[in-house]
Amino acid sequence: MTPTRGPAMTDVARLAGVSHQTVSRVINGHPNVTEATRTKVHQAISELGYRPNTAARALVTGRSRTIGIVGTGNALYGPVSTLYSVEYAARKAGYSVVVGVPTSFEESAIITCVRRLQKQGVDGVVVIAPLRTDGGDIADLAGELPLVAVEGSPAGDLAVVSVNQIAGARAATAHLLSLGHSAVWHVSGPLGWYEAADRVTGWRLAHEDAGIDPPAALSGDWSAKSGFRAGTELAGNTDVTAVFAGNDSMALGVLRALNVHGKRVPEDVSVVGFDDVPDAEFFSPPLTTIRQEFADVGVRSVEILLDQIDTGNLSTRRSSIEPRLVIRASTGAARA
Repeated sequence: MTPTRGPAMTDVARLAGVSHQTVSRVINGHPNVTEATRTKVHQAISELGYRPNTAARALVTGRSRTIGIVGTGNALYGPVSTLYSVEYAARKAGYSVVVGVPTSFEESAIITCVRRLQKQGVDGVVVIAPLRTDGGDIADLAGELPLVAVEGSPAGDLAVVSVNQIAGARAATAHLLSLGHSAVWHVSGPLGWYEAADRVTGWRLAHEDAGIDPPAALSGDWSAKSGFRAGTELAGNTDVTAVFAGNDSMALGVLRALNVHGKRVPEDVSVVGFDDVPDAEFFSPPLTTIRQEFADVGVRSVEILLDQIDTGNLSTRRSSIEPRLVIRASTGAARA
C-alpha cells in the first residue's frame, strides 16, 4: 500500500492563491513579501498542516534554522532553568534546538561539544558555561560562528548574557542588615562557579557599604546536605542571627539544621536563599530569596544570537539581567 503523502508547497501555494516561489519566500523570512500575502500563506500552512522540508530549505538559504545549546549535564536548578529558557525562546523564534552535553566542565570538553554541534550544521550556539575558565578558547570559536555564553567568562571577545549575581547577593545581605542584624553569615557555593564567586563579592560589598567587617564564609557545594552541615556549625554560634545561603537548596539545609538544634526562624535566626525555586514559598517557613529571571536570560541570549546569524556580524555584547529580592517569612528583625 502506497503511503499518503503530506501536503506539499504547491498545495499551500494553490490554497493561498500565490506562486510556490512566494510560499518559499514567506517560509524563509524574505522581506519582500506584503503582510497580507504573508498572512494568507501562514493561514494556508496552518490549514493544511504543512511542514517545510528543513533539509531542502537549508540548501536554499544556507541555514538550518537550528540552534545548538551546550548544557552542563547536571540537575541544578539554575543551569537546567537556563537551558529550558533558551530552548523556549528559540522555539518561539521558529528555531529547532539540538542540545549537547560536554564530558566535563573543562574548557577543552566544552570546545569539543561546540565543534560537534557545528558539524551538525547549527546556525549558532548558546553555551551555558557557569564554571570558571579563561574564556580564550571559547572566544576563539566565537570568531568562527555565532555564539553566546550564558554566565560565561567576562574575558575574551564573545557575547555574554548573565544575571547580575553581585547585585542579587548585595540585596540579600543588605535586606538582613536593614533588619538590625549586626552581621550576616554566608554559606557559599563552590567558588569554581562564577555565580558563587560573584555572590560572595556581593555579600562582602553589602557589609562594606554598612561599614561592617563580614565574618568568615562557610563553603558548600549547592546541595541541601552541605547547607545542613554549615547550618549545624552556625547553630552552635550564639553570635549568628542572620544567614545568607548561596542557593535555595543550601538554605533548605540551613533551615533544617537550625530547627534540629532548637533555633527558631526568623525569631532567633533569619535566613535568605538565592534562586527562588518553585518550592521556596512552601519551605517552613516560606523562604526569603533572590529571584533570577531565567526567562529573560533565554530571550536575551536568543536575541543576541539571532542578530549575529541575521547580520553576519559577530558580537562581543555584555548583557546583564537584574534579579530581585522576594521577601517571605524566613526573615525578621534582629532579636534584642
